[in-house]
Amino acid sequence: MKKNIAVCLSPALLNLYEIEQSIVVVIDVLRATSSITYGIENGAKAIIPVMEVEECLNYAKDGFLLAAERNGEVVSGFDFGNSPFSYSKEKVANKTIVLTTTNGTKSLRMAQERAHTVVIGSFLNLDALCNWLKSQNKDVLLLCSGWKDKFNLEDTLFAGAVAENLKNDFEFSDDACVAAQDMYVLAKDDLRGYLRKSSHNARLEKLNIENDVVFCLQTNICTAIPILNGDKLEALV
Repeated sequence: MKKNIAVCLSPALLNLYEIEQSIVVVIDVLRATSSITYGIENGAKAIIPVMEVEECLNYAKDGFLLAAERNGEVVSGFDFGNSPFSYSKEKVANKTIVLTTTNGTKSLRMAQERAHTVVIGSFLNLDALCNWLKSQNKDVLLLCSGWKDKFNLEDTLFAGAVAENLKNDFEFSDDACVAAQDMYVLAKDDLRGYLRKSSHNARLEKLNIENDVVFCLQTNICTAIPILNGDKLEALV
């Protein structure tokens, strides 16, 4: 019997899904889960996701790097935010980073409360993630972080990429999965062009971080799969 795969279009809908025996893939491609993946790929010892800026500050005494983003911008006084370019090997190798973001870290903590396993997905590690999911005897929920609990195009587009990749190994168990796959098939030849229609694109353009967006839409430049172990994201081994 095939395993099931579903798409949760917003963290606000997570309570509708039974995930106690499922792998939940947390998605926030612009930019938290892309940066987390890139950081783990570049040798970060661990990334600790926290909900609030104040909670992040509590780790200052431990000598960790502190990263905080709100509304797309680095919070004043922090080492960096969630730009993937801040997670280079030179900056993060063998370091522990404490991270809080507007959407992604919230989804992570919500998933952690009930999920069997929580991993991180991005275009950067798409094939590695999908190959691992195929090897696991578990149903999968693709959790889109959205924007402040609202549906967004970019996370759904990535969920569709995973669905497309796994369609022969999993049964689609909800219409959101079908819609996400259809959207990805429509957009896959020009992901950046498609996402110019998104509301988040307008926000990011105001912040002048086009290079971040282009970077996050690269596929398969990473093989690392970050997995949540206790309160830390570490490389799946």
